[in-house]
Amino acid sequence: MSTASDSIRHRAFAMLILANFFWGLSFPLIKAQGQLHQLIDPSAPDLLVTLYTIAPRFLVASLILFAWRPSVIRDTTAKEWRQGLWLGAFAAAGMALQNEGLRTTHASTSAFLTQLYAILIPLWWAAVRRTNPGWRIWMAVGLVMVGGAILSRFNPLTLDLGRGEAMTLLCSFFFMGQILTLERPCFTGNDPLRVTFAMFVVEGVLFWSASAWSSGGLTHLLLPWYSLPWVAHTVGLAVFCTLAAFILMNTWQPRITSTEAGLIYCIEPLFGALMALFLPGLISRWTGISYENETLTWTLLAGGALITWANVLVQRAPVASAKRVDDN
Repeated sequence: MSTASDSIRHRAFAMLILANFFWGLSFPLIKAQGQLHQLIDPSAPDLLVTLYTIAPRFLVASLILFAWRPSVIRDTTAKEWRQGLWLGAFAAAGMALQNEGLRTTHASTSAFLTQLYAILIPLWWAAVRRTNPGWRIWMAVGLVMVGGAILSRFNPLTLDLGRGEAMTLLCSFFFMGQILTLERPCFTGNDPLRVTFAMFVVEGVLFWSASAWSSGGLTHLLLPWYSLPWVAHTVGLAVFCTLAAFILMNTWQPRITSTEAGLIYCIEPLFGALMALFLPGLISRWTGISYENETLTWTLLAGGALITWANVLVQRAPVASAKRVDDN
């Protein structure tokens, strides 16, 4: 017989899977936006092109949130600003390290190493709480890592722990910090919408400061905004992949454990791979860039099946045993 706690937990799973769907949408949109930026401004510095797939999202998302709730600045408490500062700092550091690491490592390696937090979080709680998460969690972790390796076509023989790989591994620690910050008891009672606004402001300040520093001039900062397709990509990234996704994350992740959340977030590359089957061609026809659709492969089917199996396994775990890891 289903209890109220079961119902809330299952709804939280569903909402976080939806957030992953929106983040998966960002994979083809970001790649297309980078190509479009280079087409619009061929002389733009490479670092600015990378930062401009991130910084405008938080500006637009903050403005939309302010227009929706004009009182959000006045009503946000000091505790909510503090949580937003931690979330924004962790997320910004993770994104920056991940994008910089991608410059010198394979995308498949980056996708796999980024998911290290799926292992780090249960290990963290096992060490801090001195409690074994149980066989379901460890089995799910194993399934997620094998599924992620297959999905990303990760080849351990080509792994060279150079600068790019080290930065990608480090980014996973920051993403773990972001996930753990959402369940810190000292932030209980914070309003998710106001925390999300504070988080966006922090990330906006950090990424826009970096963009201005790397731009090489005001012209490079302004030129993309004259392109309707580039602005449309930015709005799409802001509305779906930033505003909607992070409101869902900040609202619903505290309803489950961080261990469970870390496993759910590993679904993101699966959605990204599915989107890449058809969105690139549609985007290319509209924008004039050359971005081909990817093809359905056995790695997508096998990796996706294992990651899905892992999340079904975690959802079927008893609420009490799941909570015992993080809440005692």
